[in-house]
Amino acid sequence: MRREFKLPDVGEGLTEAEVVRWHVEAGDAVKVNQIVVEIETAKSIVELPIPWDGVVADLLAEAGQTVDVGAPIIAVETSEGAAPVSEETKALAEDMVPTPPAEGAVEPGAHGSPAPKEERQAVLVGYGVKTGATKRRPRKPQAPGLPANPVANPSRVEVAGGPAPAPAPAPVAPPAGRVGVLAKPPVRKLARDLGVDLSTLAGTGPEGSITREDVHAAAEAGAAPVAEVAAAERPEERIPVKGVRKMTAQAMVASAFTAPHVTEFLQLDVTNTMETVQRLRTFRDFADVKVSPLLLVAKAVLTAVKRHPMINSSWDEAAQEIVLKRYVNLGIAAATPRGLVVPNVKDAHTLSLPELAGRLAELTETARAGRTQPAEMAGGTFTITNVGVFGVDAGTPILNPGEAAILAIGQIRDMPWVVDGELAVRKVTTLALSFDHRIVDGELGSMFLRDVGDMLEDPLHMLAWS
Repeated sequence: MRREFKLPDVGEGLTEAEVVRWHVEAGDAVKVNQIVVEIETAKSIVELPIPWDGVVADLLAEAGQTVDVGAPIIAVETSEGAAPVSEETKALAEDMVPTPPAEGAVEPGAHGSPAPKEERQAVLVGYGVKTGATKRRPRKPQAPGLPANPVANPSRVEVAGGPAPAPAPAPVAPPAGRVGVLAKPPVRKLARDLGVDLSTLAGTGPEGSITREDVHAAAEAGAAPVAEVAAAERPEERIPVKGVRKMTAQAMVASAFTAPHVTEFLQLDVTNTMETVQRLRTFRDFADVKVSPLLLVAKAVLTAVKRHPMINSSWDEAAQEIVLKRYVNLGIAAATPRGLVVPNVKDAHTLSLPELAGRLAELTETARAGRTQPAEMAGGTFTITNVGVFGVDAGTPILNPGEAAILAIGQIRDMPWVVDGELAVRKVTTLALSFDHRIVDGELGSMFLRDVGDMLEDPLHMLAWS
């Protein structure tokens, strides 16, 4: 029996993902729960297991191809006596299958006839199942000097044998003041699948909207085969914005234009912190974990949150309420080849210092390897970002959406500093705290930042205030 495994949603409400790497080829034998493919969602790299025993019949999507959730990506030939699906896989599939329509329910369509019953398949809840794999070509820009819509310009179209067809309906210009392309979502998807740039078309639909016929006509006329022309004029490279980078960009724009940001800076002497780090590295409890200044910064933040709990909250716009969180999921921003990710340590406030060191090491190692899972980035309450690793003294960090504050640490370097009335060379860094001014006023932000600074100047404060 031939079975097709369709791309599931991995639990974050995503609509598409990119196939990164296949672990199998056509003809390979596979077992239940065997990892067969890696996909990149808008948040991370995810490994997908196959739910059947059998032999790979065909790979329905290529590495590098973007596939819609619900589209088949691999076909497997299974035998009648194939091993049953494990209970864990079966439970996962049941959770991800949309509730089937009640018996006798009628799907909208021709003549109002009931839709044919389909095999149950793990797909995105709330989305239908597509038939056939999505084949998507990269978008191509319009060449300079080419007509925006060859079909709408009969003088540029030659017809062999017989009279020219009747001209297409005259395009209707978009209403004054309208910005962008006017097209329905199905039309936009059709244009993506056919490699047609909607911005080059003049619509023939109501109010100048672009119709499916406009897209098909442009595709048949060979609209915009222009990559070579553009490259010949000036050397440029276009990098698709997708995956983690796309999600980060959307989140940062939403945060910057939703929450009123305020940033405060504090320069301080962290010589004692650096000496404490060196001493901790000699302790038996820290023999198997990496001890860095970030560990003590994290501990200082957790202690300061306990003293100023409002800093660990979020703004609920719909309910017009501040949500005060009595737990701390501590996010650590990590730069990866695929973009910035912010995984968080769940319930960090409950961990001992050695446990916190271990979790921070695991978190950063997983992030840099590109293996952070969506669940590890969800539910953060406060974020730390270390810009000092790039040789930067300070910055104005943007809030992670849903959080009230974020702390940036600058580089730690030798600087002249006044100690007991005399000039000395000390280890100095700069902290930058950005916060949502709807929740955190200047007094609270300043008190929190000052407390963190005091603990890093003298780590004994962590013992006194814990």
